[in-house]
Amino acid sequence: MAGRRGRVVPGTSAVAVVCLLLAALVGCGGRDDGAGTAWAEVQRVLDRRAAAVLHRDRDAYAVTGTAAGFDALRAVPLAAWAYRVTALDRAGDTATAAAELRYRIAGHDRGSVTARRSVGLRRDGNGRWSVTSEGPAPKAARQLWDEGTVQAVRGTHSLVLGVGQSTGTLRGFADLADRAVPAVSDAWDRPWARGVVLLVPRSLAGMAELLGSPAASYRGIAAVTTGETGGHERAPADRIVINPDAYGMLGTLGRQVVLTHETTHVATRADTTAATPLWLSEGYADWVGYRAAGRTPGQAAPELARAVEAGRLPDALPSDKAFAFTGDAEGLARAYEGGWLACRLIAERWGEDRLDAFYRAVGAGAERAGAVDKALREALGTTEADFTARWREYVAEQLG
Repeated sequence: MAGRRGRVVPGTSAVAVVCLLLAALVGCGGRDDGAGTAWAEVQRVLDRRAAAVLHRDRDAYAVTGTAAGFDALRAVPLAAWAYRVTALDRAGDTATAAAELRYRIAGHDRGSVTARRSVGLRRDGNGRWSVTSEGPAPKAARQLWDEGTVQAVRGTHSLVLGVGQSTGTLRGFADLADRAVPAVSDAWDRPWARGVVLLVPRSLAGMAELLGSPAASYRGIAAVTTGETGGHERAPADRIVINPDAYGMLGTLGRQVVLTHETTHVATRADTTAATPLWLSEGYADWVGYRAAGRTPGQAAPELARAVEAGRLPDALPSDKAFAFTGDAEGLARAYEGGWLACRLIAERWGEDRLDAFYRAVGAGAERAGAVDKALREALGTTEADFTARWREYVAEQLG
C-alpha cells in the first residue's frame, strides 16, 4: 500500500525477504506451480472469445471452446465486449474462472455494463485451455441472451431486444418508446440521450432473473428502469426491463403511460441523486406520463381517491418505504398517485419550468436531509411544511 513501510525481519537480507514473499506464488528459484501460467492462458482464451463476438465470427468463437450461446447474442449490436479474469479455481485439467464481462451496446451506451460471469474450462492433451460453459456467476443477474436467442427491433428513438416474443410484439414496444421519447423531451428541459433500450424477456420469471431478484418482487409491476443515478459519465447504461405478464394486462393508454414514465427516468437520471425522494422521482415520471393523456385526477389516482372518500386523507407526502414492492398493491398505488399529485400541483401553481427547476435543485443537494426544504425555498419560494399543507388541500380538492 502506498505510503506504508514494510518491516524487515532482523538478520535477513532484502533479497531474502523478496524471495520469501514470492515463494508462495512462483518459487524463489524460478519454479512455477502453473497457477500463474494457467491464469494467463485462460485470459488469452477469453480475449480471443471476446474478439470473435465483436467480429461476429462464429468459427473463431468455436475455436475457443463451446459455441453454445454465440447465436443467442448475434442480434445484439455491440460496441465493446471484454472479459477480465478475477479468480481461477483449477483442479487438474479442469478449471472454473470467475470473470467480469464489460460490454456496451452500439449507439446507446456511454458507459459499460458489467456482469459477473462463471466460465468452465478444460485443458486438452496439448495443454490448451478451452471453454466448456459460460453463465452468470452465483447470485449474479442473468443477461438477456442467457434466456434464449435475442431478437432486435429498432425504432426511431429506441432499440428493443427480446426473447421468446414475436416480431410484432417487439415492434409494438418500439412504437410506444418512439412516442415516449418526444413526449419526455417536450416536458424535461435538460439535454439527454433521447433514446432508450428496452429488454423484453419471455415472462415475469425472466424479468426477475434479469434484475437478480425474486419474481414476487415484481408481480404486477409492468416495467422497471435500471441505471445508476447521478449522471456519472461512465455509469452503467439505462435499461427499461419489461414484465410481459403485467404489461399484457394494460390497455393502450396504460401501456403508453408506463413507457413514458420509464423513459422519464432515463432522461432525468443525471439529476436524480441520493437526495431525491421517491415521491418526487416517481411522481415526476407519472406527471410526464399523464401530461398529455387527458385523464382526470379521479381516473389517474383511483386508489388515493377511494382513501380520501373514506376519510383517510394522507398526513404527509409518501415516504420512500411506501414505494417498496412489498405486495401491498393498493398502498403502492397510493404512493405513486400522491407523488403524481404533488408534481401536478407544482406544475399548476408555479409552472412546468419551475417544476423542472425544483427537481434539479433537489438532486443537487449534498444529502437527503434538508434537500427538499432547501429546494422548495429556492425554486418555489415556500417551505416543506407549507407545501405539504397545500398538497393535502389539493388532494382533498381534486379527489374529494
